[in-house]
Amino acid sequence: MTRESLRLNYHHLHYFWAVAKEGNLTRAARRLRIAQSALSTQIRRLEAQLGQPLFTRQGRTLVLTEAGRIALGYADTIMGAGDELVATLRGGRRQERQVLRVGAVATLSRNFQRGFLAPLVGEDGVELVLHSGSLGELLPRLGAHTLDLVLSNRRVQEDAQNAWRCRLIARQRVSLVGPRRKGRPFRFPDDLANVPLVLPSRDSEIRTAFDVICEQYGLRVNIAAEVDDMAMLRLLARDSAAVALVPAVVVVDELRAGTLEEYATVPHLHEEFYAISVRRQFQHPLLKPLLERAAGKVLAVAE
Repeated sequence: MTRESLRLNYHHLHYFWAVAKEGNLTRAARRLRIAQSALSTQIRRLEAQLGQPLFTRQGRTLVLTEAGRIALGYADTIMGAGDELVATLRGGRRQERQVLRVGAVATLSRNFQRGFLAPLVGEDGVELVLHSGSLGELLPRLGAHTLDLVLSNRRVQEDAQNAWRCRLIARQRVSLVGPRRKGRPFRFPDDLANVPLVLPSRDSEIRTAFDVICEQYGLRVNIAAEVDDMAMLRLLARDSAAVALVPAVVVVDELRAGTLEEYATVPHLHEEFYAISVRRQFQHPLLKPLLERAAGKVLAVAE
């Protein structure tokens, strides 16, 4: 194969970039002001040159393949470089960047997310795009390559349809916290039945494990509120007189400031934090330094 045959046709790349952005061949052809059949032909020629399919069709929508996601990353860089060339020659300054798209389960501790992503925050040439949602909403986006990573407090299993890679990042103790106490210290589990409790919802694995512990001790507890969002649980812990069941990382700022006090660490109860990716031939280069950090370093930054 000659060097000329390896040279990329940038018209083809531009057409691919436009289709990928629109997700629809008809809209992209209208935007580019060319015939849809001609646009389809240009995309096929680019796929033939790269030796990889770039799109799959789902109904009327074109979805990027893994190779398509990689190609779009380069196309974004190349198209951006063209804009920066003009800006540079007009007195601007060129800036190269890498984009990492991370989804986080909405109930996940914001402090944990901050600790996990800390090495990239503020880094030159790095742009973080963060999305929040349910695990059911985020995983399809991960599979479609519009997210590079999903952070979750639930493990997912690889199956025949989904090549998930689920890595345990950290385990965080779960505590009972509340306003500063006067008098004798809180006694676990004896005092549990005598205080109002703010608990995670019954969909939470923490709550399921806590309910089992209460059954083992034969306790009937007074539930003041059940919350499925850790940010709201943090607010209730801070602003009410109730005792909250939370991972310490969620309320670390309040514990440090003395607004809240840790009454007890619940024995054998932890929240686990997972980073979920997809088994791919081309892994995003920014993921490796994040995933190889020790659990203690992630939580140390969060705390």
